[in-house]
Amino acid sequence: MSGNEDRVKELKSILAAKQDEAKAIGDAFEIKDGTVVVTSEQKSAFQAVMADVREVKGLLDDFNALSAGPADRTPISESVAQVVDAIGGSAGIKSLGEMFMDSPEFKSLNNGKNGYNMTSSFEVSRGNIGSMWNQKDIYSSLPGGTPTAFGRIERDPMVLPPQRTRRVRDLFPQRTTTAAIIEYFRLTGFVNAACTVAERNGNAFALKPQSSLTFDGFQAPVRTIAHWEAAHRNVLADEPQLRSIIDNELLYGLRLIEDAQILTGNGVGENLLGILNTPGVQSYNWSDGAHLDSKGDAIRRAATLAYLAYYPPTGVVLHPNDWEDVELTKNTNGTYLFAVSMQVGGDARLWSMPIVDTPAMPEGKALVGAFGTGAQLYDREEANIRISESHADFFVRNAIVILAEERLALAVKRPESFVVTNFNSAPA
Repeated sequence: MSGNEDRVKELKSILAAKQDEAKAIGDAFEIKDGTVVVTSEQKSAFQAVMADVREVKGLLDDFNALSAGPADRTPISESVAQVVDAIGGSAGIKSLGEMFMDSPEFKSLNNGKNGYNMTSSFEVSRGNIGSMWNQKDIYSSLPGGTPTAFGRIERDPMVLPPQRTRRVRDLFPQRTTTAAIIEYFRLTGFVNAACTVAERNGNAFALKPQSSLTFDGFQAPVRTIAHWEAAHRNVLADEPQLRSIIDNELLYGLRLIEDAQILTGNGVGENLLGILNTPGVQSYNWSDGAHLDSKGDAIRRAATLAYLAYYPPTGVVLHPNDWEDVELTKNTNGTYLFAVSMQVGGDARLWSMPIVDTPAMPEGKALVGAFGTGAQLYDREEANIRISESHADFFVRNAIVILAEERLALAVKRPESFVVTNFNSAPA
């Protein structure tokens, strides 16, 4: 029996060494972002060690069965995890390898008899520390299909295109209407016969002179500016941000056309009659100046024409390129004339008049005038968004229409209160 006892001791020593090797492999498992990561090499090494453990344990079982009595028998645990505890793994805080081998998930392998695929994920508890890691063992090889990688998807917000910050509308006071047509009278002639008058002419009271006014009636029809975009209702439901982008871009599109209509609408068909195309608007050519004027000088001289018509100008509209020329004007010493007098972060002003620089204004021109007095903008229906699926076969296609629309009218009541400055020719 002494030979058998020596053999048992040898097998126990081998088993202990193999268990230490399995424990070392388990301790080498890495934790990334709260997840236990097991590489394919570690998996293969662990499987090989466990095969050796199963073989040694089988030999020990055979020798124990041939033992001379119960007192000489060394109990062999039913699971490798229990043997590891007997070696000393249960003393103190267990290592990661010890906890893995002691887990019910690992025990379900039944020492390899049930294969090496655990029926459930392995969750690690940090024993005496009292907190749960709640980590799953993940192999380095990625799964096929979709998704093809681990980790969640983060979608960056869309970068919206830049928008104009200044609008021609900002120069008008807000006024609404419920009418479809605005009728107004324009004073087109005034014969002023006012003079000093004596109290009597002989025995008769003096006759006072009569002045005459001429009026012409005009109409400003309410016009509609609108456009629409189609979208799938599921897309908008899944991406709420997309809905807001579509709404904002559609409304912005209305504002772009509105600026162009107020300035250059030709009045034909459904177009507004813009200020630049209204008969009776004054003009000032840059070359008319008696001196070598700058563009800033020309705007001031145009403002004088509005003052002479007894309509103090309240704003200037010009193209950004022309406004750049004005701001970059220097004196003979190289000092900027206008930028130094403008408060940082304040509203752009020239000769005490607010500036609207917009590409809607044709380059080479500037409009100076009494906005809100010489002309009035009427809102019949402010810009709004409506949604409907009642378009063609959109209902059965789960598609919707997003419609942006506004209705407005423009009445230029005193054309002479506006002066168009032309920069197309250099000063004489």
